[in-house]
Amino acid sequence: MKKLKMSSGDMVKAARSRIEEIETSDLIAMLDDPNVVVVDIRDPRERQRGGFIPGSVHAPRGMVEFWVDPDSPYFKEIFAEDKKFVFHCASGWRSALTTATLQDMGFEAAHLKEGFSTWERQGGPVEFPEKKT
Repeated sequence: MKKLKMSSGDMVKAARSRIEEIETSDLIAMLDDPNVVVVDIRDPRERQRGGFIPGSVHAPRGMVEFWVDPDSPYFKEIFAEDKKFVFHCASGWRSALTTATLQDMGFEAAHLKEGFSTWERQGGPVEFPEKKT
């Protein structure tokens, strides 16, 4: 296999060097702030299995750039609000890349440094989707 110019790990490291990373305990403390929007970019199956942060907005990773762009036919109004957006995934890798890309687009955001993986263990509330019967 041909060697890549940059590994995924290198991409995450570069992204993390230029974005705002929020610690789990700090985001837990921010949950009641009406000016903070938590955005979960995990796959729907991950949310189904592990639950999600109450009040979080689900924006699938593959659609985020389109949902935040007001010129896109997929634009979502939530992203036009003057709020602090904190993106997260499971481990903080996908959300780091997402946040860096959004910054490149001119959309200010932060991400949850360790992702959802340590959320519950550090006392973060978790909600589960209702089971379909």
